[in-house]
Parts: sequence; C-alpha cells; structure tokens
Amino acid sequence: MPFFPHARRIGAIASLAALSVAGLATAASAHVTANPKSAEQGSYAKVSFRVPNERDGAATTKVVVHLPVEHPLASVSVRPTPGWKVKAEKSKLPKPVKSHGGELTEAVTTITWSGGEIEPGQFQEFEVSMGPLPDDTDQLMFKADQTYSNGEVVKWEEEPAEGAAEPEHPAPTLKLTPKDAAPTAGLTAQREPAEKAAASTDDGTARLLGGIGIAVGAVGLGLGGYGLSRARSRA
Repeated sequence: MPFFPHARRIGAIASLAALSVAGLATAASAHVTANPKSAEQGSYAKVSFRVPNERDGAATTKVVVHLPVEHPLASVSVRPTPGWKVKAEKSKLPKPVKSHGGELTEAVTTITWSGGEIEPGQFQEFEVSMGPLPDDTDQLMFKADQTYSNGEVVKWEEEPAEGAAEPEHPAPTLKLTPKDAAPTAGLTAQREPAEKAAASTDDGTARLLGGIGIAVGAVGLGLGGYGLSRARSRA
C-alpha cells in the first residue's frame, strides 16, 4: 500500500529520536557529581565524589577536586580508596576566616587521587568528610579535573545556572539548606497527629474508667440494699 513507505520513514525517525534522547540521558548522567546533593548549613557531612569514565578507549587515572577557597572548611579528612593514593594539600587563605576553633589562616584546597584506574563503563566514588559547612551561602561548588590514560584532561568547572540548561561540564555542587528548617517542620507535622491521637486515647480511657466506676457503684448499692433487706427479714 502507498502509505507503508511513510510509516517506515516515521518509524525510523522515531527510533533515531529515541536513540538521541537515550544518548543525551547517558551523557548527562555521566558527569562528575557530589553525593548527597544537599546538606545542612553548619553541619559536618560525608560527601562522595562520583567519577564515571566517559571514554571508550581510555581509563581515568587521576582525579583532582578543588575545595572552595571563598568558603574554606576547617576540618577535611579523606577515606582510603583501595588501589588509589590520596593527597590533601593545604594552602594559605587570601584572608583569615573566623572558625569555631578560632581564626583559620590555611585550609585544604585540593585533594588528588592517583595510581588507580577507572576502566570504560565503570565509575568510582571518592569519599571526603568535611565541615563545618558554611552558613552564609546556599551552595558549595567543587571544581574537578579528570585525567585519562591518553593524556586528556576534562575540567568539570562550569557553574550550573538556576533555570538554565545544564552546561557541558558542570562542577560537582552541594546544596546547603538552612539549619533545622526541614527537620523542624517534619517533626511538627508528625507531632500534631501524635498529640491528637494521645488526647483521643486519654479521653476514651477516662470515659471507660468512668463507666466502670458507675457500674461498680451500682453493683455495690444493689448488694447493700439486698443485705439490708435480708437483715430486716431476719429481725
């Protein structure tokens, strides 16, 4: 029939579109990211930098994460990653920053993992404990350099813009939420039904005890009247 070629052409276009969407989704999901995506301001957090291999013919051999100098972190420690060497380097800060322990004049600004390999189709997570997280910003951006065995270096350093399309090489970002904002709201929401349920239970218990007391009183009065009538009949 004459419409078959058109149907085949539409099917081919749809298939190509589906493959393109799948390819874009795969590329987007292959970025270097910080996990979890958010943490509470002023708290200590364990952040995992997830590094996937985006190349088919080369392995990732080195990863460098740059910690933000404008929001230095007083405490930074790294978790050993099997097969990898790690080096945390401190630098002098442009100006001293007040910290919980006093004045901070230097801080860890770069962490380098080397000596291992992330093969094509694989990923690796590098864990860092850090804090206290700043309370004067709503996000921390960690620029990262990913080096491949063929000498290529991919820099993940572009800042994601609110409401804009994701850049080609976005920097790993940790969103910071106000202290106790979400947990307090959650606890309040949970507390109200619990208090209502407790009040309802107490009210029901009081009514039950009141009913039992009335019944016991009625039985006592009945027994007392019966005993009195027996005593009178004997007399």
